[in-house]
Amino acid sequence: METRPDPDELLKHVETEDATRGKLKIFLGYVAGVGKTYAMLEAAHQRKEQGWDVAVGYVETHKRAETEELVAGLEVLPCKQVQYHNVTLSELDVDAVLARRPKLVLIDEFAHTNAPGSRHPKRFQDVEEILDAGIDVYTTLNIQHLESLNDIVAQVTGVIVRETIPDRVIDEASEIEVIDLPPDELLVRLKEGKVYIPEQASRAIDKFFRKGNLTALREMALRRAAERVDDQMRSYMQTRAIAGPWAAGERLLVCISPSPLAEKLIRTTRRLADELNAEWVAVYVEIASKPENDPANRERIGQTLQLAEELGATSITLAGRSIHEAVLDYARKHNITKVVLGKPLKPRWQEIIQGSVVDQLIYASGDIDVYVISARTELTKPIIPADWQPHRPAGRYMLSMGLVALSTLLGFTVRGTLEPTNLVMLYLASVVISAIFLGRGPSLLAAVAGVLAFDFFLVPPYHTLAVGDTQYLITFAVLLVISLIISSLTAQSHEQAEAAIRREAQTSSLYNLGRDLTSATDLDNVANIIISHIAQAFGREVVIFLPENGSIHPFASSPDYHPDEHELAVATWTFEHNQPAGRGTDTLPAASIRCLPLRTSNGLVGVLGVRPKEEGNFLTPEQRQTLTAFSNQAALAIERASLAEQARRAELLQAAEKLQTALLNSISHDLRTPLVSITGALTSLDEQAETIDDENRRSLVVTAREEAERLNRLVGNLLSMTRIESGAIKLHSEPGDIEDVIGTALEQLGKRLGQHDVKVDIPADYPLVSMDFTLMVQVVVNVLENAIKYSADDSLIEVSAHLADDKSRLQIADRGVGIPPEDLLRVFDKFYRVQRPESVSGTGLGLSISKGIVEAHHGNIYASARENGGTIVTVELPLNGIEDQGR
Repeated sequence: METRPDPDELLKHVETEDATRGKLKIFLGYVAGVGKTYAMLEAAHQRKEQGWDVAVGYVETHKRAETEELVAGLEVLPCKQVQYHNVTLSELDVDAVLARRPKLVLIDEFAHTNAPGSRHPKRFQDVEEILDAGIDVYTTLNIQHLESLNDIVAQVTGVIVRETIPDRVIDEASEIEVIDLPPDELLVRLKEGKVYIPEQASRAIDKFFRKGNLTALREMALRRAAERVDDQMRSYMQTRAIAGPWAAGERLLVCISPSPLAEKLIRTTRRLADELNAEWVAVYVEIASKPENDPANRERIGQTLQLAEELGATSITLAGRSIHEAVLDYARKHNITKVVLGKPLKPRWQEIIQGSVVDQLIYASGDIDVYVISARTELTKPIIPADWQPHRPAGRYMLSMGLVALSTLLGFTVRGTLEPTNLVMLYLASVVISAIFLGRGPSLLAAVAGVLAFDFFLVPPYHTLAVGDTQYLITFAVLLVISLIISSLTAQSHEQAEAAIRREAQTSSLYNLGRDLTSATDLDNVANIIISHIAQAFGREVVIFLPENGSIHPFASSPDYHPDEHELAVATWTFEHNQPAGRGTDTLPAASIRCLPLRTSNGLVGVLGVRPKEEGNFLTPEQRQTLTAFSNQAALAIERASLAEQARRAELLQAAEKLQTALLNSISHDLRTPLVSITGALTSLDEQAETIDDENRRSLVVTAREEAERLNRLVGNLLSMTRIESGAIKLHSEPGDIEDVIGTALEQLGKRLGQHDVKVDIPADYPLVSMDFTLMVQVVVNVLENAIKYSADDSLIEVSAHLADDKSRLQIADRGVGIPPEDLLRVFDKFYRVQRPESVSGTGLGLSISKGIVEAHHGNIYASARENGGTIVTVELPLNGIEDQGR
């Protein structure tokens, strides 16, 4: 049977091998002094001998002579000098490496933390940017800097390593070379001063370089390298369809909480996922009846989920009535095979009363395995749960005691008229008021203090806690229980209301943004809506950067906010790398602005920048998630507006092309006809000059002249239309006589009137009208010429003028074929001609030119149907006159 490679595995293998990205080789050791830097430099010299372009980006020689000799044989790029607390620090210069662009660059101390003010907080992030540029990198790393091993290293050595890198960096490395040295030989090197100077060496031997620590760290390094080799072997066999005992697919889920144990759970699950070659998910469950309102706990939850993402997990926040129900429901829907959670930290008596999530999960898990991770000794000590910790400020407790005192005073005044059991309601009221306005702790204090005050002041014998009637013991117990229940439920309802208000505010802000963006299609409106909503929701100044000619520029921003060159540099980095940068991120964290890429499924459309109005005001994890949701909506809206603008431009281009086609179709015949007539007349005069008589010669000359005049009018109309559209037409207005305009127009028409009779009706006292005489003559000529074309040869054309509404109204009426009602407005459009069975020559420009001239006079021109057939074209001009102006 033929075996074929798994297509999914092949695709995954291809995706992981990006040809454009540089290759990373890590020289892995278990501690300082094993020779990682020396081995890296030797490998670099071998590559140089093979013809590679090799440069040193940063190497720490620790003043060792043999190391310095190897560095001397390579090109060393200048380091970046950073001032920090009056001390000059040397850091890797990423820009110098990118500008030099060697084939291979050496960068020592992969887990190093950069000085404040650097582009990235960590050196491994500098390396990732260099790799993205297509440059190969050799680097060095000690095993204790792996994030997933941080708690184990601390447990073994007693030292908490602060400089860590996410495990995904190791997973993405092209090659790992383990640099090993037996612990005994390393201790000898240490004593000889080949690792640290003698004083530091003695302290290192006592603190960290104990043989047991070194052996444990060495085992970790070798195990990690072996896991990497095993992964490579599995990948090789799967992509080549080599049969093997493949383990069934595993999917892990780890439950987290604000507990200090959460980070250990994340690291443990990461290691377990590596061993099982499994996908894993980090889940936080928010209980609907008990939301997390403590800002410190919410911040801790966000940091834990972020750590999980850095270690390769998918982080999810679930909502449900109980933790075990939400976790198991998600696990069954997503084929989770193992659930990891921490050992309970609560005292046993609280587990008995409140129940244990671990017990509930194990009981209801079914086929899903449950792993319970223990905590370190200092974390397993019983702690007071957050619900029972004192609330601050202390004034709340004082107010709750004041409410109890007030209830006692009221009860004291009426204890002679009411039974003591009725006075219980006063203390219940104080408990409810404390729970609503003061919080859970003050309300619990009010419940206990109320019982004691009730017994001491209102139950005989007075002023003593002794009870004369044993029935009151039941009253005290019921009062205490009910007070505690009311306190808990009321405080819980208040917390739920606060959480609901918080969620409603986020949902409402997203809804309002989406609603406003839906109705906006113009890019300027979209940008203004985005800026106003984000500024209102987050209290920040906002700027939107959009690409133009290959680079980004500020397109819109909050009022009085103008991004400087440093903020533009952050936005440019975000745009070029398609990653968040700036304030609160891992790239350029010292910047004042936080930039997010605006990306859609079609690519990057811009960059969103937000800047706090006050220093020290950082976004919470919830706000960062909400801002990401805002940016996603903003990206879609900007893309939609951009596409709408492109569609509009395409439509205009298409309309222009149609207009050009219409122009060619419209004027080609009208240009050709007079040219043919002129050419024919001139040809006859030339070829038959000797045989043609005077009368025929005169007739041919007249024909050529008339056709030339016709051609001149056509070209003049085209030029007039161009002047009107470009705004180049200028009015030279002066008072003019309408009757003179009509007479001049009839004179220009001349023989074109044919057999038409023109009746002119102008009142003798008709006032002068401010106008450009020459242009208004052209208007009347165009309208009359249109009436002549579309009416019978012997029909009457009537021209009249009268005053109406402080306007001069000139009307030209004919008895032609008329204009359909749906075309009465369109006849004034360029090149538009009413479709008729009979063909009438013309370009469709005459009435359009007339409209442009009349509107330049602040007037109006329109057509209407005439009773019994025909058309009336009305020209209205204002009587108050207009000054000379250019339109």
